[in-house]
Amino acid sequence: MSALSETQTTSDLPSAEQEDSRVDVRELVKSYRLGEDSIEVLKGLSLAVAAGEIVSIMGPSGSGKTTLLNCISGIDTPDEGEVRIAGNVVDYDSERARTNLRRHDIGMVFQFFNLVPTLMVRENVALPFLIARKANDDADGRVQTLLERVGIAGRADHRPYQLSGGEMQLASIARALAHQPAAILADEPTGNVNPAVGRSIMNTLRDVAKSEKTAVLLVTHSPEHAAWSDRVCFLKEGVIAAERTHDGDAENVRPIHETLLKLGI
Repeated sequence: MSALSETQTTSDLPSAEQEDSRVDVRELVKSYRLGEDSIEVLKGLSLAVAAGEIVSIMGPSGSGKTTLLNCISGIDTPDEGEVRIAGNVVDYDSERARTNLRRHDIGMVFQFFNLVPTLMVRENVALPFLIARKANDDADGRVQTLLERVGIAGRADHRPYQLSGGEMQLASIARALAHQPAAILADEPTGNVNPAVGRSIMNTLRDVAKSEKTAVLLVTHSPEHAAWSDRVCFLKEGVIAAERTHDGDAENVRPIHETLLKLGI
């Protein structure tokens, strides 16, 4: 695989007008109140993620990485800008629309798994269907297919406490994919497992993104895990300060470290 391209500035970034974009963020602005002060976290950030593409977001703590994911998913409301998921504008004025967005168009993967401890693995993966009241034979088949795809079909009838951390995260990835979302938003999905398991999780995420044609936007502090991505975007001072094309070259981590150092991240 080719090495990373030279670092690009924001003016060189791919346009958010990409026709195949599943996630399309345009000029996003978000501030928070701290007493009488207003802290601007996102300052006109733009980003696009295509179907089947994994894009990693890296940046210092407090730079707005989780805020970005929350705005995309409708958990938080931006002050300005627009987000489109699979071509549809996110309606921040409607709580129902934002709830439906998370039920149908977006899958979420968290650092701490968020599995229901009293449910078996297959029941956890089937939760999106139960919530949407679409539990049926087709849903059961989809759950089984996903368990096989992420490699934990043999754990289908176990409860979360009977799984390793890596297996719990694979179950959460399967759950996020259950309703065939346009995009998966993953917030530090390898942050609670050891490096070897983290590599396995990234390999699985990459495989399912390609096979499911799902856009994956991943927040991570780990250059080693970001190296599995197609692109790495570096968030600094509220915007994407630089970007590198990577093509999933997991063995080529050095240029990511170099970019982090160059940007002072």
